[in-house]
Amino acid sequence: MSNPSLLILPGDGIGPEVMAEVRKIITWFGDNRGLQFDVSEDLVGGAAYDAHGAPLSDETMAKAQEADAVLLGAVGGPKYDDLDFSLKPERGLLRLRKEMDLYSNLRPAQCFDALADFSSLKKDIVAGLDIMIVRELTSGVYFGEPRGIFEEGNERVGINTQRYTESEIERAARSAFELAMRRGKKVCSMEKANVMESGILWREVVTRVHADYPEVELSHMYADNGAMQLVRAPKQFDVILTDNLFGDILSDCAAMLTGSLGMLPSASLGAPMANGRPKALYEPVHGSAPDIAGEGKANPIACILSFAMALRYSFDNGAEADRLEAAIEKVLADGARTGDLLGEEGVTPLSTSEMGDTIVAALNDSL
Repeated sequence: MSNPSLLILPGDGIGPEVMAEVRKIITWFGDNRGLQFDVSEDLVGGAAYDAHGAPLSDETMAKAQEADAVLLGAVGGPKYDDLDFSLKPERGLLRLRKEMDLYSNLRPAQCFDALADFSSLKKDIVAGLDIMIVRELTSGVYFGEPRGIFEEGNERVGINTQRYTESEIERAARSAFELAMRRGKKVCSMEKANVMESGILWREVVTRVHADYPEVELSHMYADNGAMQLVRAPKQFDVILTDNLFGDILSDCAAMLTGSLGMLPSASLGAPMANGRPKALYEPVHGSAPDIAGEGKANPIACILSFAMALRYSFDNGAEADRLEAAIEKVLADGARTGDLLGEEGVTPLSTSEMGDTIVAALNDSL
């Protein structure tokens, strides 16, 4: 049998730096745990525009469709601010999500004990936090038609359409319930059924799907109240299910509860392929951080944790994902810090590469 395939798309800014550390981890698992991958690399975002005049080439898109999993670094930067909207680096990422039909975006918000003091909230509120946000990713207001800027009378009007079908809601809901069955068996669905018809349909469909998962406790909450509850008492949640727009906002809100965007991975999953693995793209939540690109200051942990999610969800190897996550928890507990995690005076931050090497050393200790 051939090895599973990984397509690496480092992207822009700090993307190549953090992805270099993921490559170290991939190599370690091949050398020490017998997990061999066929790894290829290509361009996305601004890097792809510079080379091909488009934020994602058709050839790269075809590779992504064939890969068992795609690992992406980050896209974007001020260099591309004046490009036409259709050519901006972010359109490459949106094309991957849309054409691979990656409808279920998993965003964990986990607060490592060693970093509880880095949250903007009190330590007792976030210590032990472990939330999973399931965000519908391929529909809603980001993709609905009509959209655009139009002339209306003597002024312009910007239009975006919030649109959901029952089947789009149902598959996202099933993803959330399936995850909850492996976690705390609680789902809170967030929408705005009080003012939006799409929210009414969302609530109806989620309630109907829940009948297939009687072991899971389902609750509903308006998304604005959900944002408030995330900063009031976040540990009340296990799995949060929500739409594309609200998921974008709520997941970033939950992200900062953990202390740093540099700690947060994500997975975007679609329907199973012929081999049974889901279409999948893994990426850190953070952006391209062009202000520190090339300086060795970036935190690679979010990107490394994204690979851990690939081990868990694409390659059915939760034990090795646990091993990697435990190694990261150990280095943090031992005081290893990149610049975004500095809180104590006199602590010398590790470079991006040094943090990667420290995690590899912890993996060696786990053998």
